[in-house]
Amino acid sequence: MNLRRLGAIVLKELRQLRRDRLTFAMIVGIPIMQLVLFGYAINMDVRGLHAAVLDQADTARSREVVAELGASQVLDFRYQLATPQQLDKLLREGSISAALVVPPDFEARLQRKDRPPLQLVVDGADQVVQASARQLAAYPLPGWPNLTGVQVVNFYNPERLAPLNTVPGLIGVILTMTMVLFTAIALVRERERGNMELLITTPVSPWELTLGKVLPFVGIGLVQVTVILLVGLWLFEVPVRGSLLELYGASLVFIFASLTLGVFISTLARSQFQAMQMAFFTFLPQILLSGFMFPFAGMPHAAQWIAEILPLTHFLRLTRGIMLRGAGLADLWLELVVLVVFALVMLTVAVMRVHKRLD
Repeated sequence: MNLRRLGAIVLKELRQLRRDRLTFAMIVGIPIMQLVLFGYAINMDVRGLHAAVLDQADTARSREVVAELGASQVLDFRYQLATPQQLDKLLREGSISAALVVPPDFEARLQRKDRPPLQLVVDGADQVVQASARQLAAYPLPGWPNLTGVQVVNFYNPERLAPLNTVPGLIGVILTMTMVLFTAIALVRERERGNMELLITTPVSPWELTLGKVLPFVGIGLVQVTVILLVGLWLFEVPVRGSLLELYGASLVFIFASLTLGVFISTLARSQFQAMQMAFFTFLPQILLSGFMFPFAGMPHAAQWIAEILPLTHFLRLTRGIMLRGAGLADLWLELVVLVVFALVMLTVAVMRVHKRLD
């Protein structure tokens, strides 16, 4: 082996890497992003869960207990409720993750010590919320030696089955990985094969070209949704308690949003390899910040703001709401609007860049 020839080849590769700015940015950017996400944004110590209070006793003691639990900072009491129907509505809409219920016989339960004097109703569609609720149930209240515990009531998942939490989220994760990746290489492949020059000579407009690249994958995405639902029902008995038609409608909007993101990436990349790199670069923050793997409420506000821009965050709320809580699109309309806006913005930007390349 000639060390001089070997060194020359290594030097050549380093120079070529330096010219490839995107690859160099990925080499530096991915470790930094992972470090920031895992060290700063990801926090398993949940704080500030959106919650409500239904104080049916309305005594000085009950109000003091509510204040003590609020001081734990695990629950952020945003609603004061008057009826159980209001509690059901807020949970179904996803406006709250938990609700503290003080029964009318609160004082008597404190004296008898035969039943828990408080109930904590939690959204069982989110496994992280369940874990936080169990932690809160054992939270010691200073000055209350007679308080024997808090009864945790899991709505929508009383048996605490993990597949009921993961399968609805997996629909979004799988669609994100496949739809973005498929379309990220679509226009790049046309350029590498020389087909882009042929398209320039035809009357095809940038809108027609972009939509033509997106629409075939819409059907593929709907097929994937169907497969996941059938396998989830067959293997794990994961139900669809809401409207199946509305679930497919929400999936259709999310598929289109993911596809437009992929087309936008394809207009930035110079090769299929770069397109794949950039597609994978978008997967990490979506999976980590969307609430699929880690608690959304435990993230700093800056990370939550970033997560609100990502389409997977809103689709997870839609799938869990429709499949597990029986909510409708009328209850979750804001999440759907965000996905539509994201898709329109990405599509417009992608078309503008395609027009620029065609010119």
